[in-house]
Amino acid sequence: MKIIVPMAGRGSRLRPHTLTVPKPLIPIGGKPIVQRLVEDIAKVANQPIEEIAFIIGDFGPEVEASLIKVAENLGAKGSIYAQTEPLGTAHAINCAKESMTGPVIIAFADTLFRADFHLDTNADGVIWVKKVEDPSAFGVVKLDDYGFITDFVEKPKEFVSDLAIIGIYYFNSAEKLMTEIDYIMENNITEGGEYQLTTALENLRAKGAKFSLGKVDDWMDCGNKNATVETNSKILQYERANMANFPESADIENCMIIPPCFIGENVKILNSKIGPNVSLGNNTVVINSNIDNSLIQENTIIDHGNLSNSMIGNSAKYFGVAREISLGDYSVLDFVSKD
Repeated sequence: MKIIVPMAGRGSRLRPHTLTVPKPLIPIGGKPIVQRLVEDIAKVANQPIEEIAFIIGDFGPEVEASLIKVAENLGAKGSIYAQTEPLGTAHAINCAKESMTGPVIIAFADTLFRADFHLDTNADGVIWVKKVEDPSAFGVVKLDDYGFITDFVEKPKEFVSDLAIIGIYYFNSAEKLMTEIDYIMENNITEGGEYQLTTALENLRAKGAKFSLGKVDDWMDCGNKNATVETNSKILQYERANMANFPESADIENCMIIPPCFIGENVKILNSKIGPNVSLGNNTVVINSNIDNSLIQENTIIDHGNLSNSMIGNSAKYFGVAREISLGDYSVLDFVSKD
């Protein structure tokens, strides 16, 4: 089994946090989004993962090394491919054509999920879906009486289905999928100026491929600051038992910690109330503060913060009082002058 992870987008809706770090490497509950994604997929696949191929933009050698390590930690080979132009989902997969052999799971790295089922590898394909209130913003599927997919519709203007495709797919033959992607690209078949995976899926279905559903219990978005903070809170709740013990290197004095919280290595917390649903990255310092439902990354200093529903990046400095902020990497926000 291989996992193919298209992740070339920079995540403009999550700025300023994605100005220095690609969105899939933003930590949620102490782990990068993309690491959580492939670990969850490996559990669902319930079989050894041979290779994980990451399709990225110009993220630099540090990011590439981080991704290779994510794959190796799962016992898989890590491969890196570049998508230099944003020409659609099918185009992204085409960039990794050398790895598109045998059974594959394709997972777009802007979402996390919770599911309690094992993958049916006997099907031609499995499409992960979640029922949504507003299907017009998503690609959706229509079903027959036996639960197989009869149609793929991209962002329907009129109601056809409320089962939204969440961006995770299984194919028992990557070669068959690549045949259809090659066809739509060679014949310049586009939607909105882009080569769409749903076009290839519809062609496969029309040729007799049977696609079944993989329903998820929860689908968590990381598209913008509010959604990412909410997803961080959900992950902490799901993994409450794993978050109960803090590292020995953490220095916590005169504090109230309300679980669940993630506390990283060498974190220092003094005279503060932390939680619930707070992640503090490695080497972060929090003094005289009250923080809940927030995501704080690494090497950051917070002094006299009163924060909720907030997201602060790496190596930032925050002095003062506020209720809700979004502060990017290396930023300094000082409400109280030190002069």
